[in-house]
Amino acid sequence: MTSRIPRDSRLRLVRPRPLAAAPSAVNERRPRRPAPRPPEGTPAPAELARMARSGLAAAARVARWADNALGPGRDAATADGKATLSESTAERAASDLGLTTDRIRADWDTARLAGLVEVHGDSARPGWRLRAWDRDDSAVLRGWVALFDAWSLASPEPEEQEPAAVAEVVSAMPQVLSFLQLSAGPVPVEQLLDLLRQRVTELRTERCEVPYGAGSEPAVPLAPVPVDADPAEPAEDAELAPLLDWALNALASVGALTCGGGQATLTPLGSWAVWVKLEQICVAAQSPAGNIEQSAEGMLRGCAQLRPNAARAEYRAWLAARTVGSAVSELLLAARGDDALLRGLAFEALRVVGAPAEPDVRAVVEEPALRPYALLWLAEHDGVDPEDAHEVLTRQEATWLWVDTAAAVADHGEAPMLVRHLESALQPTVPALLTEVRAVGHPRTVQVLVALAAAHPDPALAKAVRRAAFQVHTGGS
Repeated sequence: MTSRIPRDSRLRLVRPRPLAAAPSAVNERRPRRPAPRPPEGTPAPAELARMARSGLAAAARVARWADNALGPGRDAATADGKATLSESTAERAASDLGLTTDRIRADWDTARLAGLVEVHGDSARPGWRLRAWDRDDSAVLRGWVALFDAWSLASPEPEEQEPAAVAEVVSAMPQVLSFLQLSAGPVPVEQLLDLLRQRVTELRTERCEVPYGAGSEPAVPLAPVPVDADPAEPAEDAELAPLLDWALNALASVGALTCGGGQATLTPLGSWAVWVKLEQICVAAQSPAGNIEQSAEGMLRGCAQLRPNAARAEYRAWLAARTVGSAVSELLLAARGDDALLRGLAFEALRVVGAPAEPDVRAVVEEPALRPYALLWLAEHDGVDPEDAHEVLTRQEATWLWVDTAAAVADHGEAPMLVRHLESALQPTVPALLTEVRAVGHPRTVQVLVALAAAHPDPALAKAVRRAAFQVHTGGS
């Protein structure tokens, strides 16, 4: 009779470092693209930062006041949990700073859009940019660019205009700004109006469909047509002129351009910001991925095989070619799909978006499939170290996220990677992990367990995992 070495039936999991902390197997050195030079005449970054500090001085003043006067255990900042200052808080700030309440509210909104102050529910706290305001030029410039990106929120929309028309103008303004930047000088407003009309007409034409009669071929989308092709509903100057005035005034209010004498001119800050965004788009267009024309889902799939830095560059370029609101909506729509890998990548792209994505991310916290990702995003946004962010998740949420990540690995990774994914589980033993995985109710539980059983080299562990998969499949205990 042969002797056998008794197996440890507890099948303990070793607690190694997580996969995210493991060093890359290969360190590839790729030639770096030379840093592009801004157009001739663009001030140095230190001078641009000085301009941004000057333009945002009033907003920084209100943010510092809020840092000292508001906070845990003190008066609430807002009245409705939507970042609107309560009347009492606005009056108190006006009294302390010697300003009117209207000025306080305007500066508060600017500080919020620039990331100098962050509102969570009915409380406010200083943003990280305020902490670095006097010593970090890059933080100042990022804050100003965040305000520039949110220009359409800086001034109230014209009440008499249809929301759809306002949205069209917001979508068309990047082309107008690009023209202003390339012109490198004053441009007549009438010329900008003509350009805006052409771009809005293109947007409307792209949405048009050919109405076919009965028995004909199915309707297919029209390809874009030349702007002088007499579309069914051309964009009228009478409709667009007041909207262009609103857009130019809003951009002037954030310091991106100046208007006067029937002409508009980008400020040095505005010209620099538009150039940065154009450069991001050009870099992406020249990259192997080149995803800026893709939908969010297509872009994320294109970034799946890229290294983290290269992927973030693609995210930034893709975002630069879109308005923040539409980009965030597209990313969250992709995250709601069946592909767990895209879910994780969508929230990585949302990390690049930063503060402007916070309301939308907070709004999806109650969606089970997105909740763990959203909670981690919000924790990191609130300043929690990414290494510690997982502590905001309950045991059940962490287990659900483990299964979802395992599904991404099973669909797109290799067997050894799925085996290593076991090491990141919270549970100390495989039986404990299987018990909690079965209870969490993830829709991909069976497929994940079957894939893990097929990949694992330990026959005893593989058998236990297969048994658990069968029990989940049949509804057994």
